[in-house]
Amino acid sequence: MTQNKLSYIVLFLGMVAIANSSCKKQLQVGDPNDPTLVANVNNESGLIAFAEGGVYMNGFANGDGWLGDSYFSLPYGYMELMADNVGADASNNQITTVGFPTYYITDDGLKHPNGSPSVKIIRGYNVLGGSGNNPVYFQWQNMYALNAACNQILAIAPKITLGGDATTRLNTIMAWCYWWKGYAYSQIGTMYYSGLEQDDPSNVTNNHYLPKDSILARSSYYLNQAASILSGITNTGDYTTVLTQLIPKACQVGNGGVLTTSMWLHNINTLLARNILMNKLAPFVNGNPGASITKSSTGNMTATDWNNVLTLATNGIQKGDYVFTARSAATNTIMSATGGTVASMTTGGNISSAFKISVRFVANYKPTDKRLTQNIRYGSIYNNPFYGTPYSIKDSLQMSNTGIYVLGNKLPGQYEAFIAGSYEENALMLAEANIRLGNIDQGLSFVDAVRTYQGAGVAAVSGTGLTLAKALQELVSERRVSLVFRGLSFYDARRWGWIYDISNGGGQYGQQLYNANGTWFTNVTVNYNFMDYWDIPADETQLNPPAAGSSPILNPNY
Repeated sequence: MTQNKLSYIVLFLGMVAIANSSCKKQLQVGDPNDPTLVANVNNESGLIAFAEGGVYMNGFANGDGWLGDSYFSLPYGYMELMADNVGADASNNQITTVGFPTYYITDDGLKHPNGSPSVKIIRGYNVLGGSGNNPVYFQWQNMYALNAACNQILAIAPKITLGGDATTRLNTIMAWCYWWKGYAYSQIGTMYYSGLEQDDPSNVTNNHYLPKDSILARSSYYLNQAASILSGITNTGDYTTVLTQLIPKACQVGNGGVLTTSMWLHNINTLLARNILMNKLAPFVNGNPGASITKSSTGNMTATDWNNVLTLATNGIQKGDYVFTARSAATNTIMSATGGTVASMTTGGNISSAFKISVRFVANYKPTDKRLTQNIRYGSIYNNPFYGTPYSIKDSLQMSNTGIYVLGNKLPGQYEAFIAGSYEENALMLAEANIRLGNIDQGLSFVDAVRTYQGAGVAAVSGTGLTLAKALQELVSERRVSLVFRGLSFYDARRWGWIYDISNGGGQYGQQLYNANGTWFTNVTVNYNFMDYWDIPADETQLNPPAAGSSPILNPNY
């Protein structure tokens, strides 16, 4: 059975599991003990429930009980580990090893090598049936399950009798599927060296692996298909009626809500811009905007790329737009309040939390930043040679200030996990594109805007005469703190060049470290030497061997 076949089965298991989901009445389809399309998806309510469950259950809940309990705990967790925003000491799923550097050099000149670097760990555990310890397995599993669900919905939807303005209702469901297919392909193409184009509703086995650029092109294709449909919708009443049912009620809070067609188009443009930005290099190593990476699986951003990002982000998510988010609920939830996100698994005392907030992450805050004092507690000491830290993330119950962005909250329904884009991400893409194109002050004004939006309370940096290098440092620091736990951090570290071997121009310099003896180091060199794009999971390739002419299933640069 191939992974694509597995995804198809997960789809139906998701329908059974829907009875235990966050929106039981919305998601349950017919008789959960007889999950067949004929019996369960034969009217509008069944179709909408199927479309909701196919995304939120298959994409973000099913199969995610290995560490935490959703897509936003373990798959996002790997992103934060490899970005060095958090550390871990548990052996679960290789979280203590996947983000550990090949070596680091402390201020005293001592080199501290790691006998089992990340690439060795990833390949050693990428075996058939080893999913519990295979980091590359989870994101692939979830995104192809989500994609398979959307294929089924697209095939069924035109055959169902819909009420009201049937054309508008059908188009809304089709835009929903195209959006999520675009999202799934974006996740695959941004993480894996190769992928599969899987668009057949029967989920017939496809073993022609395509390069990541082709997968990203497929993402952009479906995002543009969604945009085309949304641009033609004029009946906002029937559109809103359907979308209100497609998005779980628990997710229609705060920044999450029922998007207008204009808001959704903004979200699409942000994701299209992300597809470009996250998959090209923009090296900024050791404070050098002109740094060069000599061995990478992707190329450098060009002026054309920066202008394309600028154009898309200008028409991207605006302040006040609704976006796609996920939240826990008190009962029947798609993710728990304490284990559903990287944030919840980092919040609390650093001795007991699964993830430990890194001193190298905390160093990105300015000392006067209200987000620092609001969210970070200095106190209990977690001892570890590399991940040692005296910092913990405060639980929201320890906070008194309002209007300041909250990093951690373990109360049901309170923490907001961003699934796709956000206002902050879009604004910081505008910032980086402008800075790289020479519009430094204009770019820095977006950095200031994000800090104001999150209640940082720090002095503005636009109009202060910063050089390109200093402006990029402000941008880099702000992306790290304002977009943490959103599934972007590793991609930033990759495109800035930090994750590459020092011999190829990568590494991080001038970093902080708090070791097991309680010694602070402030000028540490770190050679992460991580794989930039992951191999394909063995659970796919051994059961679905590549056809002749396929793109490599293993990253050939490692």
